[in-house]
Formats: sequence, structure tokens, C-alpha cells
Amino acid sequence: MGKILCATRGGEASYRTQDRAIELALQRGDELVFLYVVNIEFLNKTAAPIVVDVATEIERMGEFLLAMAQERAREAGVEASLVTRKGDVREQIKAAAVEEGVDLVVLGRPADEASLFKPEALRTFAAEIEEETGIPAVILET
Repeated sequence: MGKILCATRGGEASYRTQDRAIELALQRGDELVFLYVVNIEFLNKTAAPIVVDVATEIERMGEFLLAMAQERAREAGVEASLVTRKGDVREQIKAAAVEEGVDLVVLGRPADEASLFKPEALRTFAAEIEEETGIPAVILET
């Protein structure tokens, strides 16, 4: 049995990616690791007490989103663990892939302009994951 890493941020596109990752895990007989990265760099110029409050709320939201994903995986018959990390999204995805000992990283195709990754940047990031970690990365069609 292998292990698949699926980073998620919530929203409709993420739900479709989670569903495809669950399907893939079922097909392969793999476990699934859902990852949520808390990145609060956008708050760098904000007062420290506000940063702490916002970071805590974002982390709680991420934990809730992960719990929902885990429940959907469980209902489909897939074992899923949850990981929350803090920092740069790109670096944390790569680090989590290595630390969790996954065999595959799945990335969702951006659905809108609000995405961190545009299609070409996502392809570049998938190649970067493979090059730096030796772990295959695929972009799921959703």
C-alpha cells in the first residue's frame, strides 16, 4: 500500500481535487494524506496581536476543511490522515511529501484567478517537486 499527498485550501476547486484524490487512492489501494498549509505572509505589516488571532483562525479553518475531507474519504473507504503546516506553501508541500513518506503528490488544476498557481506555474511546481524530492507529482483534471 502506498501513500498519496493531496494539498488542499478549501473551496469548490479543492473539493473536486479531493474527490479525484480519493478516487485515485481507491484505484491504487493507497492511503491518503490531506495537507493544509497556513501561510500568513500577507499579514507582515499588521500588528502582532492581530496576526496571532488571524493565524489561529486560519489554522482552525484549515483543520475543519481537513476533517471534512477526511470524512469524505472515510465514506468512500479510503484511510486518510491530516497534516497542518505553517509557512510557504511550495516549501511546505515538498517538505510534507518527504516527511510523510508519500509515493505521489497530487495537485489540482486552478479553477479561477484567485489560485496561487496559474497553469504553467503549476506544471513548473510539479516538476520542481519531482526534481527536488524524487516523488512523482501529477496535476489532476477536475
